[in-house]
Amino acid sequence: MSNCSSNFRSNNSSPLSLSKSGTTTCASLLRELQEIWDETGESDTERDKMLLQLEQECLDIYRRKVERSRKYKADLHQFLAEAEAEIAQLSSALGEPVSLPLYEGIKGNLKQQISVIKPTLKNLRLKKQERVKDILEIEFQVARICADIAGNDQILDPGQIQVDKLDLSTKKLEELKFHLQELHTEKNLRLHKVNSHISAIHNLSVVMALDFKKIMAEIHPSFVDTDQPRSISNETLARLTSELNLLKQEKQQRLLKIQDLGSTLIELWNLMDITKEEQTKFEHVTSLVASTVDEFMNQGCLSVDVIEQVEVEVERLNVLKASKMKELIFKRQSELEEIYQGVHMDVDSEKARNILTTLTESGLNQFPY
Repeated sequence: MSNCSSNFRSNNSSPLSLSKSGTTTCASLLRELQEIWDETGESDTERDKMLLQLEQECLDIYRRKVERSRKYKADLHQFLAEAEAEIAQLSSALGEPVSLPLYEGIKGNLKQQISVIKPTLKNLRLKKQERVKDILEIEFQVARICADIAGNDQILDPGQIQVDKLDLSTKKLEELKFHLQELHTEKNLRLHKVNSHISAIHNLSVVMALDFKKIMAEIHPSFVDTDQPRSISNETLARLTSELNLLKQEKQQRLLKIQDLGSTLIELWNLMDITKEEQTKFEHVTSLVASTVDEFMNQGCLSVDVIEQVEVEVERLNVLKASKMKELIFKRQSELEEIYQGVHMDVDSEKARNILTTLTESGLNQFPY
């Protein structure tokens, strides 16, 4: 017979009565159980067997409770260890030393220690989230500006930006901010250069009556599509510079041609006493004779149409000049023939006129007027 059953029969007490508050309850239950057994006529052997079974069930309950308590204790220890490791990692990543009473030998049970460490861990986690957010925003701006400079038109996704979570220090944040400021400066310089080139190309297009939008569209679509930011890539800047240089050369060539035609016009006007009224039609051309390529010029003054109009006018005046020269030369020839006749000299008038006509038409106009 077990001690439990012996104690039960001797003094109606049991190992079940472990808590002071529960002694009366356990004892009353055991007494009631004894009375039931007396009434039912249970033998001592059956009673010992049932008491042993009851004792085993109690032990199993206590054992399970102890196991759960051990696991709970282990979980608390693990939480503390992981919290300490995470605090150390966050402190290193943020570059901010953390001092906790726990690290200075705080005394107390596990729950007290956890109550000390939890607020610090929560605060560091919040700082980490905010720092990651700040760094992510700056790195996204950096990536976007770098893409603009590289001429990458692909739309960036902030989710593709990878933040080094092992370095979230304020030093890293300040370095990124400084780098971003440098890129903003570079972007503004490039944008200023792009706008300056576009403005210069526009002015040249106006002077030479060129299709400005077509020129811009061929360089980059963003220069005609207002929904797109203007391209500032190296390739775009090179195209703008190349186009600007070509237009400057074209402007210089057209100006030289206009000046040559204008000078010819003035000579022809003086030669043939062209009226002021007729000259007024081409004053916009002759006014450019003494101009330099860098001077301000009116809209369309170097257009292809203007050049063609002047060429037609010069050709017309040259034809008129040749006609008048023929009249003058033939007039002089007639005067010479009269003189020859007066001194009884024979002259082949027809041959002389043919020769003069050939010389005049060939441009050898070197006769006195």
